[in-house]
Amino acid sequence: MRVLVVKMSSLGDVVHALPGVTDAARALGDRVRFDWVVEEAFAAIPARHPAVDQVLPIAWRRWRGDLRRHRAELAAFLRSLRAQRYDLVVDAQGLIKSATVTALARGTVKAGLSRASAREGLAALAYRRRVAVPKGGHAVDRVRRLFAGALDYPAPAGEPDFGLTPAARPTGRCVLLHGTTWQSKHWPERFWIDLAQRAGDTLEVVVPWGNQAERERAERIAAAAPARVLPRGPLEALIDELAGASLVIGVDSGLAHLAAALGVPTLVVYGPTSSALTGSRGARARNLQAGFPCSPCLARQCRYRGPPQPVDGMPVEPACFATLTPERVWRAAAELAR
Repeated sequence: MRVLVVKMSSLGDVVHALPGVTDAARALGDRVRFDWVVEEAFAAIPARHPAVDQVLPIAWRRWRGDLRRHRAELAAFLRSLRAQRYDLVVDAQGLIKSATVTALARGTVKAGLSRASAREGLAALAYRRRVAVPKGGHAVDRVRRLFAGALDYPAPAGEPDFGLTPAARPTGRCVLLHGTTWQSKHWPERFWIDLAQRAGDTLEVVVPWGNQAERERAERIAAAAPARVLPRGPLEALIDELAGASLVIGVDSGLAHLAAALGVPTLVVYGPTSSALTGSRGARARNLQAGFPCSPCLARQCRYRGPPQPVDGMPVEPACFATLTPERVWRAAAELAR
C-alpha cells in the first residue's frame, strides 16, 4: 500500500505526526510505505523516518504572497504530486490548504479528520474517509488516532515512537532554545542569561537562532554568560546538534518538540500554551507549566492586566513566567540530565 501523508507545517506539528507513521508501519509491516508533503523548510524531518520513501517539498509559505510570480514552481510541485497514484492520501493537518493538496493528489481513497474534529471543518469535504477524533486531547495522540482510523488498525496505547534515530552520545553541551513566534511564549531574556550562567558551570552552553531578532538575543545571552552562539545553518545540521546534546531547555517551540522526539533530555517551559495539549513527548522529556491563574490562555499576545509579578525586584513579562524562575527551571533540568 502506497500512502501519501499531507502534513505541511509547522515544525512542531510535523514532529507530532511522526508517531502516526511509526504506528502504521508496525501494524501493517511491509504492506505499507509512505511519501510525505511538507513545507520545504521542514523536509529534513520526515526524511529521517525509515518508513518514508519520498518527501515532496512544498513552498506554500513562500508562494502564497504572489502565486503568479511562483507559478512555474507551483506547476512543478503539482507534477511531482500527481506523478504517483496512491492507495490512500491522509490529510494529517485538517486545514483548507492541506485539504486542497489532498484533493489534488491522485489517490484511490482520501482520508482526514471529520468536520467536527478538524481545525477547519470545511476541509472534511475533501475526504471520502472521515475519522472522528475528539478535540481536547494531546496533538500527538489525536494524530495517532487519525492514522489508525484512516488505515484501519486498532489505535495503539503507550508512549509514542517518533521513528527517529536515537540521540547520539552526549557531547557535554546544553542547547538553549529561546526562539518562538509568539510574543507571549518568550521567557524573559534575563532569565535566559541567568540560566546560561547556571548551566555553564558544568556544560558547554550553545544558543541557536533563526532570525535577526533571535540572533541579537542570542548574542546578548552569550555576552553575559559562558555561552556560544551557533552559526545559522540548515535544519539538518541543527538536528544533529540537538541529537548530540546532553541537555536541551526551551520554550514551547518546534525545535523543543524535535529535541524531545530525538530522545534527548529536554525541558520545556509552558506559559500561555498548554502542556496537556501540546506538551513535548519523548522518553526523556519533561514539561513545566506555569502556575498562574490565567495560564494557559492560548493567546499569542499577553492579555494580563493585573498587578506586576516581580522576580528579584523586577516585574516579569509575560507575568505567568514569574512562576517559572531560572532557579526552578535549572533544578528541574539538572535532575532530568542525570
